[in-house]
This record gives sequence, C-alpha cells and structure tokens, in this order.
Amino acid sequence: MKKEYGSNVVPAFPPKKIFTLTPAEVEQRREQLEKYMQAVRQDPLLGASEMFNSFLRKAQQETQQIPTEEVALDICLSNGQKVTVNILTSDQTEDVLDAVATKLDLPDDLVGYFSLFLVREGVDGGLTFVRKLQEFELPYVSITSLRSSEFHILLRKSYWDMAYDSDVMDNRIGLNLLYAQTVSDIERGWVLVNKDQHRQLKSLQEKGSKKEFIHLGQTLKYYGYIKFDPCVTDFPEKGCQVIVSAGNNELNFHVKLPNEQMKEGSFKVTRMRCWRVTSSQVPIANGTTNPCSSAKCEVKLELAFEYLMSKDRLQWVTITSQQAIMMSICLQSMVDELMVKKSGGSVKKMLRKRHNGSIHRSDSQQAVKSPPLLDSPDPNREQVVKLSTKLSTVSLRGISASNSANDISRNDFHGNYAFEGIGDDDL
Repeated sequence: MKKEYGSNVVPAFPPKKIFTLTPAEVEQRREQLEKYMQAVRQDPLLGASEMFNSFLRKAQQETQQIPTEEVALDICLSNGQKVTVNILTSDQTEDVLDAVATKLDLPDDLVGYFSLFLVREGVDGGLTFVRKLQEFELPYVSITSLRSSEFHILLRKSYWDMAYDSDVMDNRIGLNLLYAQTVSDIERGWVLVNKDQHRQLKSLQEKGSKKEFIHLGQTLKYYGYIKFDPCVTDFPEKGCQVIVSAGNNELNFHVKLPNEQMKEGSFKVTRMRCWRVTSSQVPIANGTTNPCSSAKCEVKLELAFEYLMSKDRLQWVTITSQQAIMMSICLQSMVDELMVKKSGGSVKKMLRKRHNGSIHRSDSQQAVKSPPLLDSPDPNREQVVKLSTKLSTVSLRGISASNSANDISRNDFHGNYAFEGIGDDDL
C-alpha cells in the first residue's frame, strides 16, 4: 500500500517486538492490529482499494482453510423457502446476490433494492439479525465458519422508505418477495395489527390481492421495521430492559422501568449527532474475579449515540446488545437515504450505477467509509476496543421525516450525524 499510495497516506503500522510475547502482550498486539485495519478501512482511498479488499477476501478463506471451488449455497426467503445457487467459495456478497437474482429472475434494476443478511433462527422460530453481509465478505465462508444449522442467509429489502415499494411491486418477482416479507413481519408480531385490520388482511390474502395486502400493511404501525432481541439500555435510567426496533428513520424503544412500568418512545436519526460501537472483554459469571482468559470471557457489544434531547442539551444513550453492529448498520443506511434525498439524488440512478459499475469476483469493489470511531462518553469507564462496523449499504433517496406523538424529544434538530444543517424542518 505504501508503494501504491505513499507513506504519508497509509497509517503507521504497529511496531513489532523482538522477544517472545506474553499472553497480555499478544492481546495488546491483536488490538493494535485491529485498530490499524480499522484505520485503513476508514480511509476512503485505501478502504476502497482492490489491494485491501483482496487481502480481506483471502484472509477469510485462509483463516477457515477453505479452497476456491464450486459449491451450492442456500439462501432463505421470508416465506421460509430456500433458493439454492451455485457459486464459488471465493464469491463476494454481491456475486451471491446477483446469482440469487438470476435464479429468481429478478430484474437487474431491482437487485440493489435487496440485500443479504446473516440471521439466526431460534428453536421457537424467532429471528435474530446478526448483520448485513458486507461487500468484501464471502457468504459461503461466513456461514460455513459458524458450524451451526441455526444460522441462515436471508434475502430482504435493503431500503427504509416505503415509497420505494411501488418500484419493487411493478415487477412480479419483486411483488412476491415484498409480499412474503410483509406477511412474515406481521406473523412474527413485528407489525402491530388490530382485529379489524387482521380480518381485512386475511381477506386480501385469501383473494390473492398481494398489492392491496402490502398497501394495507403500509398503514400499520412498525411496517418495515427490524425488531431486535430484548436488551439493556441506560435510558431513561440505568439497567432498563428494552426492545429496540429500527425503521421510519428512528430507533423505537419499548422500555420496562425498574418499577415494571412500560414506556415507549422514539429517537430520530436526524437528532443523533454521532454514534459508535464498542466491544469489551467481560468475564463469564463464575464466582471469580480473575482477569479474562480466552476460555472464560465473552465479548460485550454496546451502541451509544449522542442525542439532542432538547435545545442545547445533548445526551449519550447506550444500548448493550449483541446486535449493536446490526443496529449501527441500520442507522448508517438511514443516513445514506437522507443524504441522497438532501442532495436531490435519484435512487434509480444510484442503484443502476452501483449495479452496472460493479466488477465481480477478483476485480475492484466499491467501499463506503465507516462512521468515525469515538471515545467513550463515560470518562470513568475503562477504555475499550473500538469496532469498525465496515458499513457498506445501498444508498437510496431519503425518507420523509415525521414527528411521532411518542417521540422522546420533538424539538427541532439543526445538525445530525457528521453533517450540519440537516434537520427535520429541512427534510
């Protein structure tokens, strides 16, 4: 990279030690290398380079000792059906997505409306979103390395603004995919439905009126949201149980207070100044206070965002969840949509450029810069290892902002993530 881009562009590589490292020094060295990789990834020039992305692809195969060969890979649809595609073990996410689209006969101009997600299905049928598969990721290697039948790769729409549903529904295959997702989300209880609405939906389903079913679904609360597993937040006070959902340009909280009282509220992405994901090694509860060892520790993930609660008052809100990275990816994709709308861009033009401009397999891949890594807002908290979310999302035209009656803070916002002057009033 230094030969290609110059020493002044490439971050300084962590210095080596000539003596044998102790276990603590090995962990310190690993952290330094991880931070170095994050720094390279977040540089728009280096992170987008074929040199770096090729290294990431090869590293995945070498780590799992998987040679390049033809294999069959199952991709799940929202209705439980599976699509089997023949790919190479070295194929990236976009290669696999294209293979799925070809197998389904989904038109090229609609491929960008969908993404592949790594999910875990529980014994009770519950669905946990682990992450959106990244552009440098090798889906076959990722799913194989988990060595568990609980994990699947799921095809799901990748945009938030329901206005784009009409583009998808104009095509028969797109309509079927969106219909299957809507039915699944309603059956899982992610979308709120009363008895009268349920009766209407059942009637439309029996008639095979898929478009009308989706149109009715669009009027329901939490349509198009992704629901996360129960976790813990420090808002409005520490230790509160919460169910977080992402959609409609917000994170929605269903909070259980210590007095068992339930509260609901929303945090608009346009009022978030910034956010960061952190990880830390915590000992597994075993009655001891010994420091972490590889066999006795687990990784704790946190998503923290700085939010404008009222005029001139910013406050950090923290969510402790193993799905923190997926939450961050959702926030990033919402910001992407907002930025395209703010700039007057066209979703169709952007998706066409993304799809037609892609060079597959061993050739160049486009990368998107990750959000900045921020210091912990709590000065008393031990410094933790920062994770790069390595975000690469389909950029779409922005969604319309609306003030919900349940919005935790309804004051006008005049600055948001990484930009100034993009408030609800501007949108």
